[in-house]
Amino acid sequence: MGWRMVENPLAADAFHKVLKILRFLRQHSYKMQSEGISPRDYAVLRFLLESGPATVGEVQTYLHKSPSTTSTLIAQLEEAGYVSRTRSQQDNRVVVVELTPAGQEVAEETPLGGLPLLRHQLRGLPEDRLGHLNQALTDIMQLMEVPEDDEFS
Repeated sequence: MGWRMVENPLAADAFHKVLKILRFLRQHSYKMQSEGISPRDYAVLRFLLESGPATVGEVQTYLHKSPSTTSTLIAQLEEAGYVSRTRSQQDNRVVVVELTPAGQEVAEETPLGGLPLLRHQLRGLPEDRLGHLNQALTDIMQLMEVPEDDEFS
């Protein structure tokens, strides 16, 4: 007779919810990429739609990515005709990114889903719920031994 682990039903339910979220995100990402735009591209376009023109640094902060990753992404979006980059009139060292008409059309027509929808929905939650969610996610990160820094950017 082999050893069997008896799992706590609440722990099993929590684990299955995490799996469902991961599967959903993977499927959503695949669907978006099959339509020709990556979720990260869409996140930048949506950010610019909501915020208006932004500096490269502001886009980087929004994405939580490294400067080089952000610059590469913006260059690809510019090459695709979705954004344009110009130097700030106030400070020539600052690059401003803004949507082109094609980029605005994509951002407006692509339905929110996955992480962009989560980001949007989180803004509307009361502070106490956000605090509970944040603590639960911190706990999950610790249980999975996810590093606090952005080493995976």
